[in-house]
Amino acid sequence: MGIHTKKLYGTATVGSKGQVVIPSEAREELDIKPGDRLYVVDAMSGSGVVLLKEERLQEMVARMTEQIDEIRALAENDETESVK
Repeated sequence: MGIHTKKLYGTATVGSKGQVVIPSEAREELDIKPGDRLYVVDAMSGSGVVLLKEERLQEMVARMTEQIDEIRALAENDETESVK
């Protein structure tokens, strides 16, 4: 699947204790196993949520950190060249 591909796995109902069952097809395809930690993120300004596996969130943070470091290095390089 491409990065912008969306898939609807079905519906989930919030129980009285706030629990949600993730449809089995989604669990299978996304390799979500019992005990996996999922982060709940606000999506669409309060209109919904996104569940992110902990590993995926860590990958995203690492990628953002790398990009920030690259931008910082470019900015420092630009400052050095403008001083010359």
